[in-house]
Amino acid sequence: MEIRRAGEADIEGVDRLLSQVLEVHAQGRPDLFRSGTRKYTDEELLGIFADDERPVFVAVEDGEVLGYAFCVLQDATGSNSLQPILTLYLDDLCVDERCRGQHVGSALYAHVVSYARSRGCHNVTLNVWECNPSARRFYDAMGLVPLKTYLEQVL
Repeated sequence: MEIRRAGEADIEGVDRLLSQVLEVHAQGRPDLFRSGTRKYTDEELLGIFADDERPVFVAVEDGEVLGYAFCVLQDATGSNSLQPILTLYLDDLCVDERCRGQHVGSALYAHVVSYARSRGCHNVTLNVWECNPSARRFYDAMGLVPLKTYLEQVL
């Protein structure tokens, strides 16, 4: 398995995995997510893939995308109230449901952490939907701890 930056040839595989994630969220929170939709168009994906401030990594084996990690670099050096740090926000990590339990996710996460260190980041942050307990267990196993709690009241 190879982990590298995503490119145009990876769009079909990334789209397939984006659909898997969307369906998990649509089943857990149908009031927020629409089943059968796409998070990004192919044109939007190409723009994201080319953006060095929003690196996307793919785990690939024999030309097939097994997983991805969408990241966003967040620079707080211009903030009045925050320390001047660089954070790597992990916006989305997905492993193909057929490949789960084969350490693809942990390899992707280790790659993200290594990339963040190479860029001089202070930390890696992410959000986990409460309707996705398996994702929470995965991140707990990777050693992440709560940074803050995001609450809601549905009206």
